[in-house]
Amino acid sequence: MIFKGVRDGKPYPEHGLTYRQWAQIPPRQIRLDELVTTTTVLALDRLLSEDSTFYGDLFPHAVRWEGVIYLEDGVHQAVRAALRNRAVLHARVYDMDLPLSDQT
Repeated sequence: MIFKGVRDGKPYPEHGLTYRQWAQIPPRQIRLDELVTTTTVLALDRLLSEDSTFYGDLFPHAVRWEGVIYLEDGVHQAVRAALRNRAVLHARVYDMDLPLSDQT
């Protein structure tokens, strides 16, 4: 098992973070087996692309809500890490139980 779980959709309320606010959250290591994905679709062309983060954040985005960490953006990066036998991923994790100012 690569991930803790796979969902189709986000179970948590909308957080409304902008890209600028995401960029303020420092990336940290997170184990792949602690993540629940929020998408069931994996595009093979994006998975195999070496520059798939060219127009986005270098780090995946995850949301911690009610003690569970949901991978909101970056499932392709996470699967690539797993294919390379890596158990951890560097990601920005927004904890919905804490104010944004406490996370930066």
